[in-house]
Amino acid sequence: MKVKYYLLMVIAMGLVSLAATKAILPADIIGTWKYLISDVPPEYESGFFTFEQKDNKTTGYVGDTEKQEMKELTVDQDKVIFTIESQAGVFKYSFAQKGDTLTGIVSSQYGDFPIKAVREAKK
Repeated sequence: MKVKYYLLMVIAMGLVSLAATKAILPADIIGTWKYLISDVPPEYESGFFTFEQKDNKTTGYVGDTEKQEMKELTVDQDKVIFTIESQAGVFKYSFAQKGDTLTGIVSSQYGDFPIKAVREAKK
């Protein structure tokens, strides 16, 4: 009877551990994403986001040649939130992720603008 109880406990702990691991890891966000922002001047309407995993922490950058680091990056279930600070001001990005698509809003002193990003194929 003790062996069955012990085996049941090991299986239960394994399942709880597996569930906890999935809850802690960010959504499938790692990679390069091409974005399009609506209702902005052409020089600001497209670009790239890059999300990386470093030392069990998700980090991110905006741009492909001149990279700006994402601040206050939060990936929680299907929500992705971060800010970018530049000479033009502070921009807050809020997304909902569905598969290989991020849809959301960019908020700034200039207003709120719709944004959509699609994951680039791995090279």
